[in-house]
Amino acid sequence: MAGKSTRQEQFLKLQQDFRTNAFEIINQMVDWCNTTTGSSHLVDEILHSIFFLGKINTTPFTPEEIIPNEDMLNTLKEKYPKPFKCYLTHLPRRSPFSCVLDMVVLKKKPENENQVKQTLSDLVNCLKEGFLVSTTICISKSNKLVQQYGVSMSTSGRNPGRIMIAASCLSSYWDEYVAGAVMTFYPVKTKKQYFDGTLKLSKGATCRAYNIKKESEMEPCKSCSNLFGFQETCQNDWPYGNCAEVESLSNLFKNDDQVKQQSRPQSDTFTPENRKKVRDETLENLKKTLKTIQFKTWSGKFYVPSE
Repeated sequence: MAGKSTRQEQFLKLQQDFRTNAFEIINQMVDWCNTTTGSSHLVDEILHSIFFLGKINTTPFTPEEIIPNEDMLNTLKEKYPKPFKCYLTHLPRRSPFSCVLDMVVLKKKPENENQVKQTLSDLVNCLKEGFLVSTTICISKSNKLVQQYGVSMSTSGRNPGRIMIAASCLSSYWDEYVAGAVMTFYPVKTKKQYFDGTLKLSKGATCRAYNIKKESEMEPCKSCSNLFGFQETCQNDWPYGNCAEVESLSNLFKNDDQVKQQSRPQSDTFTPENRKKVRDETLENLKKTLKTIQFKTWSGKFYVPSE
């Protein structure tokens, strides 16, 4: 019996890391926002994303539990009322660390790749492992564009990951071709028979991933090889949509239409009818996952931050 209660205590102690990281990340984002013009929508969005993930965490946390400092809580409620109102009715379009990335890129400027990587590394090394933290950053480039960045999903556990991947596909946060490639496999690692949205990245573009903590380059995994035609050199196959390459290539395609069209999926099954069918199926899977975790208050809408 003693062993069981100790395990329970360890579990609850570990769950507190969610709160610790959430507060640290919010605090840092507010600090950065004060010195970065045009960034307040990122604080608005990350508050909503963190509050939602707090609600569906194995040990749920309210916004008040995440931000125990009363003055800070009241200031945030006054300045960003929408996330406090909408975290039970709207789903985030992306996971929190994606907002952190956008803030850092805005602050350091996209061409300063080393500064972007260093700033993220410094932050991650101050946080607990596991909750709300991305492990990988990816940088994509084409001849036309400066660096386009992406980070891996900053969710913990299967259901939050599945919810955020579906939300990123369905909310148009991810580019349509990238979302189509991910939905070819979502929610399991089996390829659909009726639809193939996988693509081969154009020769005019590059895509490289790095470990955020160590800033060392990482090889593409099996999942990215299947999605984007990379020469895979690492046998890991993460859930489709989890990797930093997905967000990075999505940003590349949104900003360079030529590379996007050169990378267009080639399968005969990539038709408007099948694209609608795969979106409908993804939505059904999303609703099923929300039902599994007893999240019954979704309005069917995705959260768009106030500018």
